[in-house]
Amino acid sequence: MAEAEMQAAAGEGLPRALIVSGPTASGKSALALALAERYRGAVINADSMQVYRDLRVLTARPSAEDEARAPHLLYGVRDAAEAADAAWFRQAALAAMEEARGMGRVPILCGGTGLWLEALVRGIGEIPSVSAAIRAEARRLAAELGAPALHARLAERDPETAAAVRPSDTQRVIRAWEVLQATGRGLAAWWRGAVHPPAPWLFAHILLDPPRERVRAAIDARFLAMLERGALEEVRALLAQGLDPALPAMRAHGVPPLAAAIRGELPLAEAVARAQAQVRQYAKRQATWFRHRKLAPPERTFIIRSWMGSDAQFSEINMAALFSFVDAFLLTPRGTVGITPSSPAPAGPGPAEGPLI
Repeated sequence: MAEAEMQAAAGEGLPRALIVSGPTASGKSALALALAERYRGAVINADSMQVYRDLRVLTARPSAEDEARAPHLLYGVRDAAEAADAAWFRQAALAAMEEARGMGRVPILCGGTGLWLEALVRGIGEIPSVSAAIRAEARRLAAELGAPALHARLAERDPETAAAVRPSDTQRVIRAWEVLQATGRGLAAWWRGAVHPPAPWLFAHILLDPPRERVRAAIDARFLAMLERGALEEVRALLAQGLDPALPAMRAHGVPPLAAAIRGELPLAEAVARAQAQVRQYAKRQATWFRHRKLAPPERTFIIRSWMGSDAQFSEINMAALFSFVDAFLLTPRGTVGITPSSPAPAGPGPAEGPLI
C-alpha cells in the first residue's frame, strides 16, 4: 500500500483514467461518449442508480445507440433487489477499469455519485453492513427531525465524526448515524481501521459545473420526456416485484412520488412536480459537493462552466481546450499538465484552480 501511494504521488508507472462528473442533467454522458470516441475509451458508470437494470428510463441511462458507439461498463448490472454501495462500486470499478485496459481503451468514469468516486480515488474504510431496518430508521429520523437536528444528536454521541460531516449533508449525516447505531462505533473510528487503499491509477478530473438555472430547466424537461418514454410503466413494474421500500432502487429519484401516483395517493401532476423538485435539490447538492471535494489535484482538474446540454453545442474553441488538457494528461510523462484555456473563463464565483472554460 505504501508503495502504491508513493507511485500515485509521483504519477510514475500508473495507468491513467479520466473522470467526468457533475450534477445530473449537465451533459456528462454525452461528453464521456465524445471523449471515448476520440481517445478510444470505455465509459464506466459511476452513478449509484444507473447500476440497476430495472430503472433504465428514470435514471437516464445511455441509450442502446450510444452504447453501440463505445463500450459501456457497469450500466444495468444489478437487480433492484440487490443494494449496491461504495465498497461494491470500488471493487466493480477497478475490475471494469482493468477490463477496459485489456481492450486497449482508456477508462472514462462517468457519473455524479461523488462518494463512490471518492471511495475509488482515495480508498475506503472497512465498515460492516447495516441492516435495512436501521437504514430505514435513520432515514425516518432525518425526515422527521431534519439533517441538522440529527447531526446534533450525532455530535452528542460521536463528536469526532460529527466534526467531519456538514450538518446540511443529509446523506452523510444519515450514513454516520446508521453506522453508529449498527456498530456502536463512529465512522471516524472505522476510518482509522483497515482501509482499502486508493486505486493504483492516475486520474484526471473533468468537472461540469454549468449555470444552475440551465440545469434546473434541463431537469424539468428531461423528467417530462422520461414520462413519455415509459417512466410510469417502469415504476409500476418495479412495484410489482414487492421489494423492500428501503432498497436504494426503490428510493431512486422519481420512484416514490410516481409510486404514490400509481397507488392513487397523489395526482400525477403533483407527483411529477415533487419528483422534479427532488431532482433539482439533488443536483444542487451534487454541484456543491464537487466544488468542495477534489478528486484530482488542480493541475489535473478541468472545470467546465459552459452549458453542455442537448439544446446547445459546446463551442469548438472550448472543445479544443478540453482536448488539449486530455492530450497532455494521457501523453505527457508523469501526468504533467498545465493547459491554458483557449478562451477566458466566464466571470463568477468558483474554484480558481486548474483550467477553466
